[in-house]
Amino acid sequence: MNFVVPELAVPVEAFATALGIGLLIGMERERRPDSAAGLRTFALVAMLGCLFAMLGESSGVPWLLAVGLVVISVAMIASNFSTQQEEKYRGFTSEAAIVVTYALGAAVWFGHATVAVMLAIATTVLLYFKAELKQFSERMTPRDINSMLQLAVLSLVVLPILPSGNFGPYGAINPRQVWWMVVLISGLALAGYLALRIIGARHGAAVLGIFGGLASSTATTMMFSRHAAEHGHLVRMSAIVILIANVMVMIRLGIIAGIVAPGLVGPIAIVFACGVVPGVAMAAWGWKILNEAGDLPMPEVKNPTELKTAISFGLLYALVLLAAAWLQDVAGNSGLYIVALASGLTDADASVLSTLRMFNLDRVAAGDAVIAVTLALFANLVFKIGLVLSIGGRPLARQALPGLLAIGGGMGLGLALL
Repeated sequence: MNFVVPELAVPVEAFATALGIGLLIGMERERRPDSAAGLRTFALVAMLGCLFAMLGESSGVPWLLAVGLVVISVAMIASNFSTQQEEKYRGFTSEAAIVVTYALGAAVWFGHATVAVMLAIATTVLLYFKAELKQFSERMTPRDINSMLQLAVLSLVVLPILPSGNFGPYGAINPRQVWWMVVLISGLALAGYLALRIIGARHGAAVLGIFGGLASSTATTMMFSRHAAEHGHLVRMSAIVILIANVMVMIRLGIIAGIVAPGLVGPIAIVFACGVVPGVAMAAWGWKILNEAGDLPMPEVKNPTELKTAISFGLLYALVLLAAAWLQDVAGNSGLYIVALASGLTDADASVLSTLRMFNLDRVAAGDAVIAVTLALFANLVFKIGLVLSIGGRPLARQALPGLLAIGGGMGLGLALL
């Protein structure tokens, strides 16, 4: 039985959502003794935002919402003035959170409840992890900050001004789409790059393998092949780091496929999962070895957002697009497979992205696209096996090859299942 009058259902739901948002943010503030407001204050502010939004809409006076914000601001100023004798500066975080909470309450009334709840969760996370974010900021170097600024330039300055039309032979080159792929790859690589810089090697080989694979699995494989050659007692540990890094390649490319070509997520996920599972199993089997490692080297990963690096990847990606379009026109799908194998040797990202774009343009069927993506990863895996053999030598090969071959065999099995 519905006990809510129909005309009250929408307001009740809106105010209940606003109340929940206020309680969520206020709960985090309540646990901090230096906070200027707590659970009740934030709950009231959220409902006040919703109330002023409702009154402004119903009365046709939109500036009432601004009046509410002024009222809250005056109240905060008066509260701060009454405690001005305190010598310790407590910051402006709680006051900023109050303003955000008021705005989220108003957003709920205007029909943006889902977005408001998401922003409330994000706000609570930012408030809760104060110490961790402070440590993160303190560990940042000028080079790290420069990297993030460079990514902002790549995505917010360069990307919007590029044309979005198709140019060149076969209409294969779309400048804005090419640069969007540059931004996507650079952003993911930057996440791994910063994690390596900030977390370092002190948290163990597993973490190093994960973020090393996110930033550059090739660089990680090369570095730990050298490490194994120079430190014989750490051969098995180096093999597991290499294995984890190469598992991360499939996870990273799976995420990219989900963003770029959602229609291929299902079959690609099956193939990648068949490679990830044996790789994770082999890594778990040697987990105890990871805890016995001493100081570990850091992979020598280049800043992925440097303009030279970004342009180089963009040119490579455009070249692969042209080659794939031309060879497919000349030799059909076998031409696409040749490009995947050739370009995947040194850079699987460019090959996979070019295949996904051709699928989006309906130039390649789903099954052929999955085969091309898998071949690119096979080629890249073969290249890294060559690094292990040539740099790490037989001791590392005995430890690393079973896992790497298991990944390749798993992907082959996944492809066969399709």
